[in-house]
Amino acid sequence: MAPLLAVVGGGELPTHAVLAVEALRKAASRRNQPIALELRGPGAGTALPEDAIRGARAVLLVGSGDLGEGRFEALHRARAALADVLADAGAVLDRALGGAPPAAAATPKRIVAITSCPTGIAHTFMAAEGIQAAAAALGHAVRVETQGSVGARDALTPDEIAAADLVLIAADTRVDRSRFAGKRLYATTTKAAIRDGKGLIATALAEAQVQAAAGASDEPARPAAAEGKAGAYKHLMTGVSFMLPFVVAGGLLIALAFAVGGIDAMAPGQAGSLGYALGEIGAKGAFALIVPALAGYIAYSIADRPGIAPGMIGGMLAANLGAGFLGGIAAGFIAGYTAAFLSRSIRLPKNLEGLKPVLILPLLATLATGLMMVYVVGVPVAALLSALTGWLKGMQGTSALVLGLVLGGMMAIDMGGPINKAAYASAAALIASGVTAPMAAVMIGGMTPPLGIALATRLFPARFTAPEREAGAAAAVLGAAFITEGAIPFAAADPLRVIPAMVAGSSLAGAVALGLGVELKVPHGGLFVLPIPNAVTNLPGAVLALAVGTVVTALAVGLLKRRAA
Repeated sequence: MAPLLAVVGGGELPTHAVLAVEALRKAASRRNQPIALELRGPGAGTALPEDAIRGARAVLLVGSGDLGEGRFEALHRARAALADVLADAGAVLDRALGGAPPAAAATPKRIVAITSCPTGIAHTFMAAEGIQAAAAALGHAVRVETQGSVGARDALTPDEIAAADLVLIAADTRVDRSRFAGKRLYATTTKAAIRDGKGLIATALAEAQVQAAAGASDEPARPAAAEGKAGAYKHLMTGVSFMLPFVVAGGLLIALAFAVGGIDAMAPGQAGSLGYALGEIGAKGAFALIVPALAGYIAYSIADRPGIAPGMIGGMLAANLGAGFLGGIAAGFIAGYTAAFLSRSIRLPKNLEGLKPVLILPLLATLATGLMMVYVVGVPVAALLSALTGWLKGMQGTSALVLGLVLGGMMAIDMGGPINKAAYASAAALIASGVTAPMAAVMIGGMTPPLGIALATRLFPARFTAPEREAGAAAAVLGAAFITEGAIPFAAADPLRVIPAMVAGSSLAGAVALGLGVELKVPHGGLFVLPIPNAVTNLPGAVLALAVGTVVTALAVGLLKRRAA
């Protein structure tokens, strides 16, 4: 592939020029695009050699000052400002290469992909769109399967997998890879697909490794290096993604029980009534499985299928010991790492290998996990959870305001990233322990950013471009459905002004919600769950908190953002 030349002149911004050189180098590496770089001005390095200029595809001229253009008379030239490179070096490279004489075309590849995030909503589909758009631009054929709490959509067929040249997994939860045995596979996070789809595909084609067949080794097939960096967070989010349907179903059924049978619907004297039946299904069915599901699928993320049974049994012990979701998290990690260690350590003759997953691993891992929970972990964690629950239920005044400020701000600071998900997962798990106030701050704080942005596009249209004003309506719909990621495009375009405005509005919304005693019994749904009887405690307070946060976000955005060019 012919190299691209880039000459960067800093003028009065030498530090920016150095940063731009590194940004271009990394962006080119992600695209497998050879590049030769020259820095002009203070701190300049080696000049471009003559043979590099003769064999180049094009030259990118960045910045100001004397860039030595006379050397490049026969080459296609593209120009960019330092600010453009620092904002998005990949886009600058794509524009430069797009206008250059075409290099030898790469052979089109057939790609199958899976995207998944803990809730299976915004990041899942944003990653899918990023991969599809990048593959189309690069001339590759792609099919994407999306996975979330409701299962897989557009599932890949065996024929599509068999014909694929590459399997690409962009997921923040664990994805079963048994069906991809023998295929070249590359795994990363949804963020990589959203941020730079073209670079991701180029990296995947270069670095993908053959997926081992199930049972081909004593150690379950693990993610590629890029995925492995997520570590414990990814295991926890896998457990949360499987836990959420139990929390949602149980919370809504309990709310419906009260709506049908009144406040005493679950009292023993109401046995046989519809309200009592709904309460039994929600409280003693769905809610009883929340902690085992959380623990079981944390263990599954770590150790594959051998971790599920010991994880769920450890989670059930945690629930019975009163250790709740904190004990479930501990049980999941204990079971997962124990099962993974045993799987690697126990070696049997081939004719007995089939006993490992069905007898040896479940027995030994469950025994170790159970003993740890009963004799070591359960009692202190139960005491910790009891203290935490008592404090949260007794919150008043300043403590409630501070917790609301923190939770609301966490929802806005990275809009679906690790901080957002940590607040959300904690609040969702607390519902199982009967603590429903934090979820009110989390949901209202998470709805505020896109709703505030949508309002700002109407109140301050001059601060936004025409496409942004059009996107404001979509952001409003996403915000109403509690999809905080609807604000990401606006934050990405002007992070230093937009993100602080959103954090201010969400923090205030969370503080107002908890200060007014708002509680929320279901972990998702946004405005659409507010009309359900007894789903929200102090409904007027919830509406007021949301309105205050939305207005403050919109006004702060209008105050901080500059007029659109």
